[in-house]
Amino acid sequence: MPNKSIIHTDRAPAAIGPYSQAVRSGDTLYLSGQIPLDPATMELVEGDIATQINQVFDNLAAVCAAAGGSLADIVKLNIYLVDLAHFPIVNELMACRFAEPYPARAALGVAALPRGAQVEMDAIMVH
Repeated sequence: MPNKSIIHTDRAPAAIGPYSQAVRSGDTLYLSGQIPLDPATMELVEGDIATQINQVFDNLAAVCAAAGGSLADIVKLNIYLVDLAHFPIVNELMACRFAEPYPARAALGVAALPRGAQVEMDAIMVH
């Protein structure tokens, strides 16, 4: 069994439960779900859904960077939305953050997310 190590950065929100921001096992990094929390205040960012989505991408990017990688190293992205009508905005902003070849992806509509967030994402990175 490969060794595992915990990834932590102050540039992303601290865990709000009994979990790690990310766990590395071999060359694979499993990133916990990120909601649009400002890492400095641990409060949801103010603004529209685009602001929330961008904060989630910023949080994921910070965890990737702490592990020596970037969003470009993500191979699988899971997106959870309270309102699937926001999916076109996710696509638009994702196209700004990722280049081809894009990661595999799933998008799910959910009834609610922690702290009243409208979006959450988790990912798998290989680096």
